[in-house]
Amino acid sequence: MSRHPLALLSSLYAAQGLPFGFFTLALPVLMREAGWSLTAIGLLQVLALPWLLKFLWAPWVDHHGARRTWLLGLQGASVVAALVLAALDLSPTHQGLLLAVLVFNLLAATQDIVTDGLAVRLLAARERGLANAIQVGAYRLGMILGGGGLLWLWARSDGRWVFVVMAALLALSTWPVWRMQEPTRPAHPQASDMALPHPTLGQLALGWWHRALTPGMLACAALVVCFRLGDQMVSSLITPFVSDQGASKETIALMKGAVGSGASLLGAVLGGLLMVRVNRRTAMLWTGLGQSLTFVLYLAIALGWGGMGWLWWATVAEGVVGTMATVALFALMMDASDPDHAGTDFTLLASVVVGVGSLGGVVGGLIGDAWGYAWAFGIGTVLSALGCVALVAWLDRRPTHARVAQAWR
Repeated sequence: MSRHPLALLSSLYAAQGLPFGFFTLALPVLMREAGWSLTAIGLLQVLALPWLLKFLWAPWVDHHGARRTWLLGLQGASVVAALVLAALDLSPTHQGLLLAVLVFNLLAATQDIVTDGLAVRLLAARERGLANAIQVGAYRLGMILGGGGLLWLWARSDGRWVFVVMAALLALSTWPVWRMQEPTRPAHPQASDMALPHPTLGQLALGWWHRALTPGMLACAALVVCFRLGDQMVSSLITPFVSDQGASKETIALMKGAVGSGASLLGAVLGGLLMVRVNRRTAMLWTGLGQSLTFVLYLAIALGWGGMGWLWWATVAEGVVGTMATVALFALMMDASDPDHAGTDFTLLASVVVGVGSLGGVVGGLIGDAWGYAWAFGIGTVLSALGCVALVAWLDRRPTHARVAQAWR
């Protein structure tokens, strides 16, 4: 293994965020300026389906081939794809860019399976909080470079140079992979279909189902839903709420882009430091309740208090504390992931996170349309706090795995 596994993980997570940031933050701006409809731009979200569905092929990736080989292949494919885009010199109106979005999402989502499995296998429980801080922070940094940096470059140069720079940055992030040594697999894996020396394609195809039914996994998934539902109800409404408060596009870009991203990076650092110093129970309880308290600011503004000045403070508070809560949750998800099936288990729980994000957005939107922002923020805040307390109370009585129990207290 690389002498610096955290440096390796940092480069891999940043490599995921780089193209994702360009295609989700920069490309919509370019498409809108080129005359694309909001509906067409909204369909970009559909092309992110590989991130939701990656659990389907996670068992095959997890148990087929070496992790170093997977990473080199996926990173190399991303570099080639970026160079192809540079050679084609596509304009923002070319539909070929939509195919590129799908390809990059598929490559990055698959790379995420391998990277998460690598992190679970390499790191002890005490190190996983720092690893998850790196996961969140490096991914966010990649998004900032891909979204803001490459958009700035596009505005000042030929579009093809954007993809040349993207290819160069992706190639640079591959360097630590060349130096890594393949981690050894456990000598005595647990008895299961996927733990066989040469599992069949059928066993791997249904591997996600077998892992979902292992003791404790469904309980973990339910706890993730409890912890995230209220949070996602509020979070999904923040940008339209800021817009409805009369903020200009430039103000929203500065507030949610520069300030919000900076607060998230700070939250990732603080979250990693916290996870090194306290147990999982303390981290989950205080970051979860702290996140709920930040939502009270949005509720107060919706009720007519504070105004625009409070929105800036709410953005910073939610960015810092919300990211710390995400770091704590991801560390708990790594604790719950079996090292023998690390990529599959963590991917299953990560897919639940993505799914509950969509569910929370729909529920928050329905409540907001029916009763207004104040009710949506109020209900979301209460559910967020209750979900945090429910998760802690459940794991206090019955930790889902021995690995969770070890890190919990």
